Amino acid sequence: MVRIHEVQSGSLADRHGVKRGDLLVRINGKDINDVLDYRYYITEPRIRLLIHRGPELFDVVIRKPRYDDIGLEFETFLMDEKRACRNKCIFCFIDQLPEGMREPLYFKDDDSRLSFLMGNYITLTNMDEHDISRIIEMKMSPINISVHTTDPDLRCKMLNNRFAGSCYETMKRFAEAGIEMHGQIVLCRGVNDGSALLRTMQDLAALHPAVSSVSIVPAGITKYREKLYPLTPFSPEECRDVIAQVEGFAEECFSRYGSRIFFCGDEFYIKGKVRFPGESYYEGYPQIENGVGMIRSMADEFSQAIKTVEELDPHRPRHCSVATGVAAYGVIRRMVEEMKGRCYNLNCEVYEIKNEFFGENITVAGLITGKDLYHQLVGKDLGDVLFLPSAMLRHERDRFLDDVTPKWLENKLNTRIVFLDNDGYAFVEQILAQS
Repeated sequence: MVRIHEVQSGSLADRHGVKRGDLLVRINGKDINDVLDYRYYITEPRIRLLIHRGPELFDVVIRKPRYDDIGLEFETFLMDEKRACRNKCIFCFIDQLPEGMREPLYFKDDDSRLSFLMGNYITLTNMDEHDISRIIEMKMSPINISVHTTDPDLRCKMLNNRFAGSCYETMKRFAEAGIEMHGQIVLCRGVNDGSALLRTMQDLAALHPAVSSVSIVPAGITKYREKLYPLTPFSPEECRDVIAQVEGFAEECFSRYGSRIFFCGDEFYIKGKVRFPGESYYEGYPQIENGVGMIRSMADEFSQAIKTVEELDPHRPRHCSVATGVAAYGVIRRMVEEMKGRCYNLNCEVYEIKNEFFGENITVAGLITGKDLYHQLVGKDLGDVLFLPSAMLRHERDRFLDDVTPKWLENKLNTRIVFLDNDGYAFVEQILAQS
């Protein structure tokens, strides 16, 4: 049962006498433990709520259009606590954080409900038979799964969990039930690459179309790896080898299934100095939130947007700047240079920010801290506005990873800051805006 935190005024629940503080025990005879139970069972056109109020237990019957809400709010989004990860993965980024950061950053979630509701990746290691059966019964789809390897022994080693080896068997059950899955492979040099990666791709391809896409991304390695499993980054040549292996197998999948299924993260292409595939290669970008195809998507949008650009008002020159991480710097700089070639009164400097906080192996913009930005931009000619990728901010968009706020950085750098999403159209529009 769950406690009702609020009842929306005038809602169906309010009109039927449900009150704040009541306990919701069951809907249509089914126990309610969390948000998935609640959302699934209120979809019926006639629902019977079992309410516990003080010493009383009573029913409330509500008739409504099938998918209408009834107006109940609960204390937390999930209606209970997030489920913490039970693994100690050899590549875990959270284990590589320094001390002294804000407490929520150290929490490792591994919650199947967040996979369905928010797109988080899960390992399946903290799920019991009830959880698996509920996913199948409720047709919770799609779900995102951190696979890493389908070799049971190797997966147990990588996740440091003796129960981690059953992942592929669970995925087969989901496939048989018609549950769509997106996979992730965090590739660790000398661990799950090479022949181990080939086996994993072969196993996952056998579950297509249920397994509809899989990303292969390099493990993030910070400078805070003392007393952790010894991992080393891929060299540029090794990145090219990974790309060749994945793309080769992906083309076999395309011939057999009509989909490549497997896609390398942008970091492999950048570090390996390999040209990105064209837009059609990414098949609609199913893994873009996982860093797959982000550069290609933005570059193609930019190419379309720049065609419509007209010369800036010669009496209103534009003076601004852009800062980004090492990975995206080259692409962003070329975009700005092309705009400057079309708009001769555009004065825009692009600054490459090295990740001194986590170490030089971390090159993505999303892991750059506010203090790194300050130390590397202070005293620079930033113009009237500094553009930064919105990925640098946490989900609430109010602070950087190191707790620095955008306002603090604005004051320190003495310039206005505007955050941009990964959108080539918005990039052109904002850079050239003169308001």
